[in-house]
Order: sequence, then C-alpha cells, then structure tokens
Amino acid sequence: MEYKDYYKIMGLSKDATPDEIKRAYRKLARKYHPDVSKEANAEAKFKELGEAYEVLKDPKKRAAYDQVGRGWQEGQPFTPPPDWGFDFGADQGFAGTQTGGGFSDFFEALFGGGFRRGRDGAYGRQTQAQGSDQQARIQIDLEDAYRGAVSLISLNVPQMDSQGRMVSNVRTLNVKIPKGIKAGQRIRLAGQGMPGFGGGGNGDLYLEIEFKPHRYFRAEGRDIHLELPVTPWEAALGATVPVPTLGGTVELKIPAGSQAGKQLRLKGRGLPGAPAGDQYVALKIVTPSARTDEAKALYEQMAKVMPMNPRAAMGV
Repeated sequence: MEYKDYYKIMGLSKDATPDEIKRAYRKLARKYHPDVSKEANAEAKFKELGEAYEVLKDPKKRAAYDQVGRGWQEGQPFTPPPDWGFDFGADQGFAGTQTGGGFSDFFEALFGGGFRRGRDGAYGRQTQAQGSDQQARIQIDLEDAYRGAVSLISLNVPQMDSQGRMVSNVRTLNVKIPKGIKAGQRIRLAGQGMPGFGGGGNGDLYLEIEFKPHRYFRAEGRDIHLELPVTPWEAALGATVPVPTLGGTVELKIPAGSQAGKQLRLKGRGLPGAPAGDQYVALKIVTPSARTDEAKALYEQMAKVMPMNPRAAMGV
C-alpha cells in the first residue's frame, strides 16, 4: 500500500484554508468529471480527487491525516501505526463525494472498517486515536545538571485548530531537571504531547537536553573539561593552585616541569552518576609581558641561563 498525498492531489499547501480546499475541489472536479472530461485518466483522477476532498474538507479527518502522515511522501510504501484508530463521532461520516469503486486501500486503512451510521445515513468509525508523541530540545545550565533543578521553560508547540490547520501555540512548563543528566538525554513528560481523538489519551512530550555555552567548562558525557591558565614558574617549578569545579573551588597540584597542554584529572568532579564523571584540567601557560627594563633583563637572563629551541622537533 502506498501513501497518498491528498494535498498534492488537490494542488494545495498543507496550510490551505477550508475555502481554498473547496475551490480547488470544484475546479478539479469540473476538469476530471467522467461525463465531460476528455482526459484519458479522467475517471481515476476524479475518484482520487473525491477521496482527497473527503479527508481534507473535514477538520477531524484532516487533523488525523496530518497527524499520521508526518514525514511521508507520495508513493512511499505505507503502513498505519499498530495502535491507529479514529472516531468520527455520531454526526460525522462520508459525504458521498466518492463515486463508484469505493475508496483506496490507503483510505480504508486509515478511516475504513467498523463503521456506524450517522445522521445522513453514512458511516463513521468507532475507534480511538492515541495522540502522537512530540519532541523538543531545551538548553539548560551545566550547574542545573550538576545539582538538579526545576526549570521554567516555554515551548512553541504545533497544534491543530478547529479547522484542522497546524498552528503554533506557546506552552509554559515546569520541568524537573534530574541531577547528573547528560547532553543528549531526554526527559519524558507523560501526557504533554498531541491530544488524542475520540477519547484517546494524549501523547508524551520528550525534551532532549542541550547545555548552554559556559564561560569555563565544556561537557563530554559526564566528564567536564577546563583550560586552566598558569604562570611559567608554576609550570616549571610546580605549585598548588585553586581550580573552579561545578561543585566549588578545589586545590590542584601541578607537577614541576609541566608543559602547556598537559592534562590533569580531578576524579569524581564531573557530573554526578554511577559512576560520576571526572574533571580534566588542561594547562595553558600565560607569559607575563615585559613592560619594564627590569622585566626585560630577567627575560634576557633566562635566555642565557636556559637556552632552548622549542621548534627543534620541526627541524627549524
């Protein structure tokens, strides 16, 4: 069974208004009506057009079609979700735009079977549709991931209006940020997704975590990385210096003879977990400026006492 793009069949965009849908149907119905059309495939086109109009003219059918059809393209092999179902309601049904030969397998798979008679003598299906799940990305502070927090977030959530059109609605939610959550992990908010149909339950909302850029830290999984500025004498002679971590300032011992880029580990100072992450500190040697004659003399003395070619490995 192939997916049918009813909007494409009628030459419409997905945000078409009810009036635009009606005008498009009337225009194409005159063109392809088998009694007057000279097109070779007029009858098939007319049936296909009637089926598309049957769905798009009805807000509930259109909303259900839009919900199940996200990401599909015309002609792709299609199978409805295992729990798919839809309730037209007692006063809904098929308006009879289709003529001869019935609806396609695609239409029947979505809306056919299990019908009950409505007021106009047509039939509607007595089933429910679970609302689809939704996903969104949110950015949080590293500190909130370290300690855990409750964060107030605002999301632009797509929803169906009364005419079956997709609109954007701003929702504000209090979200509990679990202690130790990593970038890429998801928080599930049960029942906060798309609403169901015919008494079906709401879908869930999944929030994927991203970290806001931090002034000092960078996260990789539960590990935290920091570039730490040190003086030449701290690197050369060794020293114990204060280092910021997500849990506060700690003392770090720098071995004598350390070079720029040397990486030191603070075990368990990353994001909490089982096990907790570590904090990796990369040394960045900061050279003081020679602003005075005395400072220049010291540098000149260093060049005489400790001559070296840092580019020797490059052959220059």
